[in-house]
Amino acid sequence: MSTHPLSGRTAVAGIGATEFSKDSGRSELQLASEAVAAAIADAGLKPSDVDGLVTFSADVNPEIEVARCLGIGDLNFFSRVHYGGGAACGTVHHAAMAVASGIADVVVCYRAFNERSGHRFGTGVAGRDHAPSAEGLHFSWYVPHGLATPASWVAMAARRYMHEHGATSEDFGRCAVSFRDFASTNPAAYFYERPITLEEHQASRWIVEPLHLMDCCQESDGAQAILVTSAERAKDLPHPPAVIVGSAQGSGDGQEMMTSYYRDDITGLPEMGVVARQLWGQSGRSPADVDSAVIYDHFTPFVLPQLEEFGFCGRGEAKEFIRDGHIARGGSLPVNTHGGQLGEAYIHGMNGIAEGVRQIRGTSVNQVDGASTVLVTAGTGVPTSGLLLAAAG
Repeated sequence: MSTHPLSGRTAVAGIGATEFSKDSGRSELQLASEAVAAAIADAGLKPSDVDGLVTFSADVNPEIEVARCLGIGDLNFFSRVHYGGGAACGTVHHAAMAVASGIADVVVCYRAFNERSGHRFGTGVAGRDHAPSAEGLHFSWYVPHGLATPASWVAMAARRYMHEHGATSEDFGRCAVSFRDFASTNPAAYFYERPITLEEHQASRWIVEPLHLMDCCQESDGAQAILVTSAERAKDLPHPPAVIVGSAQGSGDGQEMMTSYYRDDITGLPEMGVVARQLWGQSGRSPADVDSAVIYDHFTPFVLPQLEEFGFCGRGEAKEFIRDGHIARGGSLPVNTHGGQLGEAYIHGMNGIAEGVRQIRGTSVNQVDGASTVLVTAGTGVPTSGLLLAAAG
């Protein structure tokens, strides 16, 4: 059993979401409020029980507005995590630290946006305000060369990975096919009942080589919320708790925002390695203990180095791991059983945390038999985060 002061002290006791769509027809604040209310109800609690809220720095729904809309009242803790999708598991990490340290009793993490009908993150820095800033200066090195969107940034690292390790577009496509297969049996997924074949993946149009359209995640409207409380309190609530046995954030040496091209090797994701070492160290567990994983899949090429950084296979070996069917339905490590961001929805990875919770509860529509330990990762190519969730002992 782990002796780490954070491991096992807290748990996810509630999850809530809106529907996932391409046009929600309502404000982002309403989406946030609906998801947070649903998570509170799922945990069998009242808004007045909540004393902490955590979201993303990119979220336009202030904690005080969500609290006011729901009648939450006083807040003892509120926090925001930077770096886009890299913040997803970081929000739960902050909540776990607040609860474990006694700062707060019940903290809800949320993310809400109209990312398809409103501001589209896929446009990257196009049209961004040109006011001088450190981040703006950073992108000035890349935009003049046409590297203005997330797809173009990932394409550089993906091409180098292919060169170094012999991976192919078909290997990336196998990720997309597997995740869409899971989405096809998930009624909450945007691509419910719409699986794809590898041939369809290969025939989809280029976005920026080597990325096909089906290598790129969706743009979605919607919201997801996650409620964290103490592991002891969670035992008395309606659902089996998903105990947080590991939570971490990580930023690697030479880290940039999806353009860490000045490292000696750009085929890995060292920031995810920082997270992995913390999760295994906190929990006292190893890759062999993981029954299912939710791997951040905004672009398929970054699924492969994540599998390597966490030790499910060696460097450059993820392509064989995937070819052998390990991440697919019935494999040794089913990945993204909700359909991922390619198949279910792109909610900056928060919906993936909810799927990890459902696997621990035993309520996933694509349930992995006997799932008692689930890994969840957050955004890649940026400072990031991760979770290790487990069934109560």
